[in-house]
Amino acid sequence: MIPIAPKPEPEDFETKVRHPGRSFLSACASLSEVAWKKHNYWRRVFSELYMAFNGICAYSCHWIPRDSGAGTVDHFRPKARYPDLAYEWSNYRLANLLCNSRKGDHEDVLDPFEVQAGWFTLNFPSLMVRPEAKLARLHRDRVQATIDRLRLNDEAVLETRLQYLLLYCTGEASIHLLRALAPFIVVELERQDLLDAIREIMAVDSL
Repeated sequence: MIPIAPKPEPEDFETKVRHPGRSFLSACASLSEVAWKKHNYWRRVFSELYMAFNGICAYSCHWIPRDSGAGTVDHFRPKARYPDLAYEWSNYRLANLLCNSRKGDHEDVLDPFEVQAGWFTLNFPSLMVRPEAKLARLHRDRVQATIDRLRLNDEAVLETRLQYLLLYCTGEASIHLLRALAPFIVVELERQDLLDAIREIMAVDSL
C-alpha cells in the first residue's frame, strides 16, 4: 500500500447519495443485509470514485479494469457498525472485489488515507510485501495485520505483481504505464533505486 490523498466529494453527492441514504436510515428499524442491498446508493457514485482514484485499488495498488466488474465501493468503516457513515463520501475507498471481500467488516486494516510513505515495502525479486523494518512496533504490527488480513502476498496477488513488473522489464511497458497499472511497484523501484537494475535482478532480457 502507498499513501492516498482523499478526493473532493462530487458536487451531486448530496442529492444522489447522502440525502436518500439518510432518509432510509431514519425510516428503517432494522438494518439487515437485504435492506442495505435495496438502498445501496453509494453505487451511484462508483464512476466518480473510480475516476477520482484512477482505477487503482486502494489496497492492492493494482489497476482495476473497468469492464471486469471487479471494482467496488469499500466502506472503510463497516456500514453495519457505522451506519451513519454508510452514505458519506469520506468513508469510501475504491477496492477490487477480492480485497473488499477479505476486508469485510474487520477493522484491523490500515486506512490508505493514513498510510505513510515507506510503511509498506516490496522485496525484489520475491515481490513480497513487508513492513518497513525500522517502523515503530505499533505501526509495524498494524502494517503486518493489514498484509495478513488482505492476503497481499498470496499467489494470485504475487502473480499479478510479476506480470506487471515483467511488462516493464521486457520493455513492453514504459515506467509511466507501469505507474498507471501498479503504482506501488514503481514507488518501490524508485525508493530502492532499482529502475535500471531490476531487469538483472529479475533475470529478464529487454526486447
